[in-house]
Amino acid sequence: MMTIDVFASANQILPGVINLRRKIHANPELGNQLPETTAAVLNELSDLGLEIRASKETTSLIATLKGEGDGPRILLRGDMDALPMPEDNDLSFASRNANKMHACGHDAHTAMLVGAARLLHENKEHVNGTVDFFFQTGEEGYYGAKVVLDEGMFEAPYSPDAIFALHITPLMDSGKFTGRPGPILAAADTWKIKVTGKGGHASMPHDALDPIPVACEIVQALQHMVVSRINAFNPVVLTTTKIEAGTTSNVIPESVDMLGTLRSTSERSRAKAHEGIKRIATQIAMAHEMEAEVELSLGYPVTVNHPDFVDFARGTLEQLFGEGAYIPMKTPMMGAEDFSYLLERWPGAMFFLGVKPDDPSLAAPCHSNRMILNEESMAYGIAAHAAIAMSYLNQPET
Repeated sequence: MMTIDVFASANQILPGVINLRRKIHANPELGNQLPETTAAVLNELSDLGLEIRASKETTSLIATLKGEGDGPRILLRGDMDALPMPEDNDLSFASRNANKMHACGHDAHTAMLVGAARLLHENKEHVNGTVDFFFQTGEEGYYGAKVVLDEGMFEAPYSPDAIFALHITPLMDSGKFTGRPGPILAAADTWKIKVTGKGGHASMPHDALDPIPVACEIVQALQHMVVSRINAFNPVVLTTTKIEAGTTSNVIPESVDMLGTLRSTSERSRAKAHEGIKRIATQIAMAHEMEAEVELSLGYPVTVNHPDFVDFARGTLEQLFGEGAYIPMKTPMMGAEDFSYLLERWPGAMFFLGVKPDDPSLAAPCHSNRMILNEESMAYGIAAHAAIAMSYLNQPET
C-alpha cells in the first residue's frame, strides 16, 4: 500500500512540469540530435543529484536515482523528439521552429518523466531500489531506442529488471489509462515498388508498355490480398501512399514508383504480407510483359506488453485512482513504437494516458497540426510513473 499521497505530490509539482512542457513545445527538435531539449531536461534535473549517463550517438540520456534500499531496478522512459510538420494552433507557446511540431505529445512525456524524477527524489526513502529515467531521442522513425540499446547503455550492471512507458492520447478522457497484454502497437514497415515498362507516345499505347495501369492493378491486388489472404484475426494494414510517374499529357512514361506502409501485429502476418507484396507486384508486372522491383524496409517491431506487468501496473493505477481509472484496450493500435525494442529484452508495458481537452470539440488526434492536450492531466502521468516505480521496487521477494 502507498504510504504517501502520490497524486497530491504530483499536483504540487505540476506547475513546473507545465512550464517545462511549454518550453519544449515551443522549441521542437527532430531526430536523434536534440541539444536544446536535452539541455532543458538536464537543467531541470540539476538539483536532484542524479547519476547522468549520456549517449554518444544521440543526445539521449539516462538519469539514475538510487533509493534507500537494495531492491531491483526499473526503467521509466519518455521520448523527446518532435515531428516534421507545421503547427496551426493559436498558443502562446506554439512552435517557433518552421515545420516542426510536438504533435505526438513527446513534450508531455518528457515533462512528466522529469516530474516523476523530482517526486521520487523527494520521497527517496520509499524507493527500495534503483530507478532509471530514460530521456530518449529519435522515436519518430529514427530508431532512438535501438541506437542506445546497441550502444550497450542498458547492459550489466545497468540492465533493468522491468520497464514502463506512457504515451498520451488526446482522444481519450483526461486522467484515464488504457493498455492491454500482448500486442498493443504494430510493426511498421515501408515498401517500394518500381514498375518498368517501355515509354512511348500516349496516342499509340500499342507501341509502348504503359506501367501506369499496371501499377493501379497492383494497388487493387494488394488490397484484395489483405482481405483474402491474411487472417482477419491476425490482421495487417497495407496502404499505398504515393504513386509517381510521368511528365506531361502525351507521353507514356517508362516507369512508375510506388510507396506505401505495412502495419502488422505478429511476425507471422508480417512475413505473409511481405511475401504477398513481392509475389503480386512481380507477377502482375510479368503478366503485362513488364518488370517490378520490390524493396521492403523493416521498421519497428510489434510492441508487445508482458501480461504479468500489465496486471501489476493496472492494479497499481486502480489502487491510486480507483477502479474506473483503467479501461482495458480491446484491440491493438496500428501505430508503431521503438519502445518495442526494449520490450523484446525486458518485461514491462506501455500504457496510454487520456489528455482530452476540456472542450471536446478541440480534441484532435496525435500527428494532427491542431493537436492540443489538457495539461492538468499530466499530474496523472507523473503520479503513475512514480507509483508504478515505488510499487514495483517495494514488492515482497518471492
